[in-house]
Amino acid sequence: MTVQIVEIAGQKIAMLPIEDYQRLTEAAEDRDDIQAAIDAEQRASAGEEYVPAYVVDQMLVGKSALYAWRKYRKVTLEDLGDRVGCSHSHLSNVERGLKAGSFSLWRKLATELHLSLDDLVPED
Repeated sequence: MTVQIVEIAGQKIAMLPIEDYQRLTEAAEDRDDIQAAIDAEQRASAGEEYVPAYVVDQMLVGKSALYAWRKYRKVTLEDLGDRVGCSHSHLSNVERGLKAGSFSLWRKLATELHLSLDDLVPED
C-alpha cells in the first residue's frame, strides 16, 4: 500500500490509491459485520427473541404489531380477548387502530403474547 502524506490548511492528510481505500473500507465493514454477528449470538444465547420475518413482513405491509404477533403466535381474537378480559370485537378495533386501548389492556396483551410493551404498542 502506498500512501502520500500532504498538508492542507495545516492538517495532515493521507492520500492512497482508490483500490487500497476500497480494500480498507471493505475490511472495516467486514469487521463491523462480524462484531454484529457476535453481539446477536450473545443476545440469542441470553434468551433474547429475534423478530421473526413473518412479523416484519406483516408490519411492512401495514399490519399492526398486535396483529402480526397475534397471528405469529397462532392466537385467535376470541382466545386473546378471553385471556385479557375484553371482547374480540373491541380487541379487533384496537388491533386495527380504530380504538386506542388502555395501558392496562396493552400490558395484558404484551404479557399474553410474551412480548415487551415496546414490541407491541404503536408509537403514535
